[in-house]
Amino acid sequence: MLNAVTIDGLWHHEKNHNYHFKWIHDSMADLHLLLDGRRLKAQARERRQAMQRILYEALRDAIAQGRLQAGAVLPSSRDLARDLAMARNGVIYAYEQLAAEGYVQPSRQGTVVAAFSAASSSVGQTRRRDQAASWPNAEVAQRVRHCNRRRTPEDDLRAFMPGMPALDAFPLRTWLRLCDRAARQGSTQDLGYRYAVGEPELRQAIATYLRVARGVRCHADQITMTDGTQHSLALCAQILADVGDTAWIEHPGYGGARTVLTQAGLTLQPVTVDAEGIAPPEDWWQSRPPRLIYITPSHQYPLGSVLSLPRRLHLIEQARRAGTWILEDDYDGEFRHDGPPLAAMQGQVADAPVVYLGTFSKSMFPALRLGFVVWPEALADRVMGVVGGLVLQGRPFEQRALAAFIDEGHFTRHLRRMRKLYAIRQAALREALQRHWPVPGQILGGQAGMHLVLSLPAADTALAQAAYQRGISPRPLSLYGTGGVAGFNGLVMGYANTHEDRMAKQVQTLVSAWQGL
Repeated sequence: MLNAVTIDGLWHHEKNHNYHFKWIHDSMADLHLLLDGRRLKAQARERRQAMQRILYEALRDAIAQGRLQAGAVLPSSRDLARDLAMARNGVIYAYEQLAAEGYVQPSRQGTVVAAFSAASSSVGQTRRRDQAASWPNAEVAQRVRHCNRRRTPEDDLRAFMPGMPALDAFPLRTWLRLCDRAARQGSTQDLGYRYAVGEPELRQAIATYLRVARGVRCHADQITMTDGTQHSLALCAQILADVGDTAWIEHPGYGGARTVLTQAGLTLQPVTVDAEGIAPPEDWWQSRPPRLIYITPSHQYPLGSVLSLPRRLHLIEQARRAGTWILEDDYDGEFRHDGPPLAAMQGQVADAPVVYLGTFSKSMFPALRLGFVVWPEALADRVMGVVGGLVLQGRPFEQRALAAFIDEGHFTRHLRRMRKLYAIRQAALREALQRHWPVPGQILGGQAGMHLVLSLPAADTALAQAAYQRGISPRPLSLYGTGGVAGFNGLVMGYANTHEDRMAKQVQTLVSAWQGL
C-alpha cells in the first residue's frame, strides 16, 4: 500500500510547486485506500487478468468517478511498483495506457490527472442519469417495443419449458469428437470470410437428408445456412416482400415470426387455426391478398394440429394463382408419435411456391444456432446473389462437424432415439395430468413434437407466473395470440426436457400453483 512517506513526499512536492495541498492530499488519501496491493492481486487472480490491467482499471475508474481529481500527481512508477509489490513495467504500462486515453498527462511534476468534462465526476454522472430518464428520445424504436425476453439460460432449462429438447440425451461426446476432427483438419484459409450460403459439405448433407427423410425436392444449390428460424424468416421477408406487403400468420402462432415480420415492415393478417390447421376464408384471397404466408403444417405451433392434405393442396394452388410465397417452418416435423413423419409440404407438388425452413435447435440443441432455408429451384439462382450481399457466414468447423454428424448416420440415429424418448415422456405427462390436475381441461396436440397444450378457462398468465415462482416454466397460451378470434387460454407444456420419473412431481408443483391463485 502507499505509505505515509509517499503521501508526505507528494505533499511537499505539490506545496513547493504551488498546488493546493488539501485538494491533492484528499485525492492521494483516496488513492491510498484504493490501491491495496493484496486486494488488486486477488482481483487479478479471480478475473484471470494481468496485474497491470487491474491497476490500469482501478486508476481509470477512480479518475472517471472524480475520486482522483484533476491536477493530482500520481506516485512515480518506481514508488508505486514498490508499494504494490509488482513489476515497475506493469505500472509504466498502466500510466501509458491512461495517458493514451487522456486520463493523465505527463509533466515536469510527474504523471498528473488530466482535467476534462463533467463526465469525470460522480455528481456529473448522477446528473446525466437523471437527465436521461426525461429525454424524449431515450426509447427504442416503435417496431421493437413489444419485444421483452428476459429469460435466463437457467429459466429455459426448467421443467415444462416449450421448445427445449432433451439435452441430457444428446450424444455430446460424439459431437465433440467431430468438432475436434473438423478443427484439426482446418487450415488458415478457413479463417477468412466464408461462403455466404454456408459450407458446401453441410448444404450437400442437408439436401441428401431432406430428400430421403422429409420428401423435400431440393439440391445443395437451393440451400442457404442461417443462424436459426428467425434469421431465416428475416431473410425471406427481406428478399421476397416489400415494406407494406401483407403476410398471413397463424393465430395462435409462433411469436418469433410475428416479431420478425413486423420488424420487416409487413402488415400482418392473423388467420385462426383449427383442428386441421390454418383455414383462411376464401374471400381473403381477393380482399386481403398475401405476399407471404407463414405456417407450421407438420405440427402447428403451439396448438399441435397437423395441416390436412386437402388444405395443403388447396393452399398451394391458391398461392400459385395469387403470386404468394408459402413459408413452411418444419421446426420439429421429425418427431411424429403416431406413425412415420409426414412428408414436407414443399415436396408434395412439383414446383410448389413453398420456401422450406428447417432448424437444428430442436432436433439437436439450441446453442448450435444453425438453421437453413431451401429456396424454390426457380428462385434459387437469383436469391444466391442477393444472399451474398446480406449475409456473412462463419463457423466453418462447426458446419463441417454437422455435415459429418449427418453423413455418418449420427443424426438419424439421434432422431430415432428422441422419437422413442419423447413418446415416453409425453405419455408420462398425460398420465400425470389425468391423475393430478384438479379441474376439467382438454389436452391438445400430441401427434408430434415436444409439447402439449393444457386448455384452461382463463387466467393462464397468472398461473404461468405462479408456476415460475415455484421453479417450473410452462408458457401461457394467450401470449401466442396474434389477433383474430380471442379465447385461447391454457398452458403450453414442454415435456422433452423433463425426465419421465419426475413428471408427476412437476405436475403436482403446477397443481399447487393453481391452488395458490
